[in-house]
Amino acid sequence: MIIFKCILSGDEMFADTFKYKETDDKVFYMVYGSIVTRNEQFDDSLIAANASAEEAVESNDSAVSSGVDIVLNHKLKETSFRKADYVAYLKSYVKAIRAKLLEESPEKAQDFEARVKVGVGNIMKDFKDYQFFTGENMDVEGMVGLLNYNDDDKPYMLFFKDGLLAEKV
Repeated sequence: MIIFKCILSGDEMFADTFKYKETDDKVFYMVYGSIVTRNEQFDDSLIAANASAEEAVESNDSAVSSGVDIVLNHKLKETSFRKADYVAYLKSYVKAIRAKLLEESPEKAQDFEARVKVGVGNIMKDFKDYQFFTGENMDVEGMVGLLNYNDDDKPYMLFFKDGLLAEKV
């Protein structure tokens, strides 16, 4: 399995267990998810307490969580942006990614800069339709994944392709 991590924060963003493809503008990976509901059982056997036989206490030993499987599986955290704040974040993020790519080669950095303008332009047109998710550590300098829904209400997320490190596990 391949885990895709943010190259700035090290946070896990998604895995190749999800269907994904490169977007036409070659800026993002589009990762297809689904809405799931999970029933998580609570195991109190590890707690150092012993319920009295005299007390019959009813408890709910399970928790239900619902959401997009990509978000749940990789512990992504929702955040929010106003358009101006997102533009400011992007300037800083793109600059950081460009610096990382410059370490590899000037050509990669130039190619990224040319592609990112088109990709970000497409995002900004539909800005109001997106939800924003950081990695588990909520690093403000790391990647912010974008969640949206297709016409048939199937969720997908966009992650900056050049901001990811593929780690085989």
